[in-house]
Amino acid sequence: MATAEHGDLLSQGGANLRRRRRVDRIMRGSAVAAALVAVAILVIVVASVAIKGASQLSISFLVKDPVQTLQGVGGGIANAIVGSAVVVAFAAAMALPFGVLVAIYLTEFSNHSTARAIRLVLDLLNGMPSIVIAVFCYGLIVESEGHQSGFAASIALAIIMIPLIARTTSEMLTLVPRDLRDASYALGISRWRTIIGIVLPSALGGILTGAVLAIARAAGETAPMLLLSSVYGNNTTVSIFSGAVPNIPFDIYQDSESAVPALHAVAWGAALVLVVIILAGNLGARTMLARQRRKMTAR
Repeated sequence: MATAEHGDLLSQGGANLRRRRRVDRIMRGSAVAAALVAVAILVIVVASVAIKGASQLSISFLVKDPVQTLQGVGGGIANAIVGSAVVVAFAAAMALPFGVLVAIYLTEFSNHSTARAIRLVLDLLNGMPSIVIAVFCYGLIVESEGHQSGFAASIALAIIMIPLIARTTSEMLTLVPRDLRDASYALGISRWRTIIGIVLPSALGGILTGAVLAIARAAGETAPMLLLSSVYGNNTTVSIFSGAVPNIPFDIYQDSESAVPALHAVAWGAALVLVVIILAGNLGARTMLARQRRKMTAR
């Protein structure tokens, strides 16, 4: 009797083990398939843009302003590149110090419950649709000033960049060894001087990496540019306060909606330039971030 029960238990255990292995293989296969689909989508999108936009790429396309005459379309997208760079740079100049200060308070001064609430707010802000932020800035700035401006677009992009910079900086500050802080406090150095002189320099590489990652994301945002700085011009301008400035996202939208076939090719070329900028920024930033994490954890 005991032998029969023992045999039944072994048989049941073997069946459960086979079932768990089967479920494990199914889940592993599903995960691999999902990853392959995600990679395939990225490859298809990038390849399509590269194939259709590669014919437009040249030095003149990058350094000359667009020219439209009765004979056709010529020139390049230099004004859009400069306009996008100025708007994003101004946004970064606002978002970087604010995001770093938020991260400092989050890691160095706040208690557990406050830190958890701040992280929740940052995550919600990070997931906020960019069109909602653009509408908010439209009502706050554009309607009050009576015209669109690159400044309004910079404010929207800064709001988008702040949570990413704050979370990345917070993570890097957390990786700074506690012994460095304790040694500084033991020497009688104040907390603020410890943060500015020891903690921030130790995490500087990670902070800059997070800033690059945020800039790469902001450069590809379309809704703020379309709603707050939608101008299609032939001249390069860096005055973001006096009015809207040309930018790559709006150029792509405007050219793709045009009835002129030549402008469709220009739109594909501009899209390829934007994709290259974003991919290069993201890949470079993530490589730098992984290297900084390994360096911080090795200390």
